[in-house]
Amino acid sequence: MPNNKIYDLKERTENFGVAVVVFAKTIPKNIVTVPLISQFVRAGTSVGANYSEADDAESRDDFKHKIRESQELNLIFNAIVNSTKRNSVNRTPVAGLNKRSL
Repeated sequence: MPNNKIYDLKERTENFGVAVVVFAKTIPKNIVTVPLISQFVRAGTSVGANYSEADDAESRDDFKHKIRESQELNLIFNAIVNSTKRNSVNRTPVAGLNKRSL
């Protein structure tokens, strides 16, 4: 059965950037998370720009290189999750903070 669903990646990456900003506003701010939040927002909102550049890539290798630039976001996200865990007695992560939130 063919998949007739149209995937508008430009729109999806724009929506993702908005979701990153909304999510970033919920992260507890402290000396560790403030620079991570800033980097997270920059990386998350640049996904759309990276996609646009990749879409205009001159070769397959150029496309792969430009898409890989968006992978930084996952590393930053993991750093935020790990740095916002509560004190060592209660190691429960902050409620609602997981990859599926985005």
